[in-house]
Amino acid sequence: MKSSFVYSLIAAAVLVAGCSKQAATPAAGAADATASKPVATVNGEAISRDTFEFAAKNLAGKPASELTPEQRNELLDSLVAATAISQQATKDGLDKKGDTAASMAISRMQLLQQAAGENYLKDKASTDAELKAEYDAQVGQMPKFQYKAHHILVKTEAEAQAVIARLKKGEKFEAVAKAVSLDSSGKNGGDLGDFFNAGSMVAPFANAVIALKKGEITQTPVQTQYGWHVIRLDDQRENVAPPFDSVKDRIDQLVKNKKFKAYSDGLVKAAKVEKSL
Repeated sequence: MKSSFVYSLIAAAVLVAGCSKQAATPAAGAADATASKPVATVNGEAISRDTFEFAAKNLAGKPASELTPEQRNELLDSLVAATAISQQATKDGLDKKGDTAASMAISRMQLLQQAAGENYLKDKASTDAELKAEYDAQVGQMPKFQYKAHHILVKTEAEAQAVIARLKKGEKFEAVAKAVSLDSSGKNGGDLGDFFNAGSMVAPFANAVIALKKGEITQTPVQTQYGWHVIRLDDQRENVAPPFDSVKDRIDQLVKNKKFKAYSDGLVKAAKVEKSL
C-alpha cells in the first residue's frame, strides 16, 4: 500500500494537471534537452518536467530533488491519474458545462492576472520616497483615539431599558452583565478586552462609544444587528502609529497594489467594453 503522502497530493494534483498542456521551453543543449523532456505522457499528452517540479514545490512543499524516490513516483502517479481523469472529463464535455466551465474561466483569469502583476512590477521597486509618502498617508487616515469599554447585550429594547434602570439604582455594571448579557464577554462582566479602534465595531456601536466621556454609560439603548447594547466607556487614549520600519513591508505591498491598479485601470480604459446585463 502506498504511503499517506500520495493521498495528500491526489486532490490538488487534479488542479495541477491542467498545466501539463504547456509546452516546455525549447532546449539548446543536451542538459536543456533532458530538462525539457516530459516526465510522462498519457494518451499522447505530455506531463512536462516544469509541471512536475511545480507540483513538488506547491503540493509537497519542497523541490522534487529533495523528495524520496518513493515520493517522486507517488507524485508522478498522482499527476498521471489526474491527467487521465481530466482527459476523460474533457471527452465528456464537462469542461464546457455549468459551474466547471465558469470555475475554469475564473481560475484562468486569476492566474493570468497574478502573472501580469508580477511581470509589470518586476522592475518597479518602490522607492524610499514612495514608501514614506504612503506611510504618511496611512497614518493621516488613522482614527485619533482608541477606546476601552464594557457592554451588556440583550435581545430587546425593553430589556436594555431595564438594564439601564438597574444601573441607575446603583447595581454594578459587571454584575448585571454576568447576569443578563447574551455576549460571550458577559462572563467577564462585559469587558471587551484591550483598547480598540472605533472602526473595528459596527457603526451604531462605534458612534455611541465616541459620544461617551470616560466613565459614562449610554442613557438610551444602542441597536445593532446583534441586539440591544448598554455601553460603558472605561478609557480612551491617543492612537499611536506603528514605527515605519515595523510596517515597511506592508506599506511596500500597498504601493505595489496602487501601481498595478493604475496599470489595470489604464488597460480597462483602453479596452473596447460592451456590457449586456
